[in-house]
Amino acid sequence: MSEVQPYLTLKLAQELFHKPPASLEPEERKRVDSVVARQVKIEQRILATPEAAQVVLPASSVEQAFAEIRARYESEDDFLADLEKSGLDQESLIASIERDLKFDAVLDRVASRAAEVSETDIEIFYHMHRDRFRRPENRTLRHILITINDTLHGSDRASARRKIDTVRTRLLKSPKRFAEQATRYSECPTAMNGGLLGAVQRGQLYPELEKAAFMLQSGEISRVIESPMGFHVMHCAAIESASETPLAAAREKIRAHLVDSRRRAAQKEWIASLFRQDAG
Repeated sequence: MSEVQPYLTLKLAQELFHKPPASLEPEERKRVDSVVARQVKIEQRILATPEAAQVVLPASSVEQAFAEIRARYESEDDFLADLEKSGLDQESLIASIERDLKFDAVLDRVASRAAEVSETDIEIFYHMHRDRFRRPENRTLRHILITINDTLHGSDRASARRKIDTVRTRLLKSPKRFAEQATRYSECPTAMNGGLLGAVQRGQLYPELEKAAFMLQSGEISRVIESPMGFHVMHCAAIESASETPLAAAREKIRAHLVDSRRRAAQKEWIASLFRQDAG
């Protein structure tokens, strides 16, 4: 059993932080050690069950898992050095891999006991969670912002308004220049990307901007709008209407979700029952 904890530390350091244990920061190591301590207790209890005694692993699965770990290292020396730092050698690593795969196989066997998902289950889930299958209207927007700063010459309210009006007049003549004008004149960080706000849904903008944005037609330039940030002009590049995914299209995703949920619930309940037996 002595190799169990070093192996789990090696495994979880990679899964959680994509690092070998020796490279973990103190807080990362603390997190890994905490998870390892819980995992060791659970593994010990599960691998002592009759279900575990029935599991026979193909040698190829152990070999493949060993090869995957070895492939993380550039050289054999690096691999062996890290094993040594982790308190392992190749023999103990292989034994730990076999133990880990056996643990997973037991949980898979337990999960297979979960009730099958019926078509009725899928339909009930769909109708009880209709909001998950609705996609609200969104608009792809660009904007140009001119900020107001009455303490800075040339940025007072009147000057800012003249700037934005000039830009808007130019855009009304040539809307295709919006990205260029945003890059040149906008005082928002989005200027670096031609003023692109991306696909926006209701509730993501200042109320003043949202009201104007969702009145625009595709390709239309907005009036000048004032928000707490300053003066804006917006361009609606595209409109995607609200839609709802029909049951037929959602069926297989719902099935997969329910199967996974039931498998996890079966595993969780079985593990809990093992510890209840210990307590009894």
